[in-house]
Amino acid sequence: MPKNTINKENASITNIQIGKLIQEELRAQNKSVSWLSEQLNCDRRNVYDIFSRTYIDTGLLYRISLVLQKDFFEYYSETLKLAEKQDVTPPPPKPEPPLRTLIDK
Repeated sequence: MPKNTINKENASITNIQIGKLIQEELRAQNKSVSWLSEQLNCDRRNVYDIFSRTYIDTGLLYRISLVLQKDFFEYYSETLKLAEKQDVTPPPPKPEPPLRTLIDK
């Protein structure tokens, strides 16, 4: 498992740096950002944005898992298992930013 291993002391979903885990796996496979952006059919800038994320859409994470042939959901599953053993209270959800409307533009 990469450097961001989940253990009893840090069993919290907020401790999963998913973007960094994706970046580490991409490097471990000797694949480039350009390669990943082509596989995901997106701009390279979006891939760099993914690397900085702590939260990610499950559909996108699924696509990345398929492309890199790596189950990134395992980090969340492991956290859940540890949290169940420790009876950890989940963190409160982050407030959603207000939706932009045509009037805001």
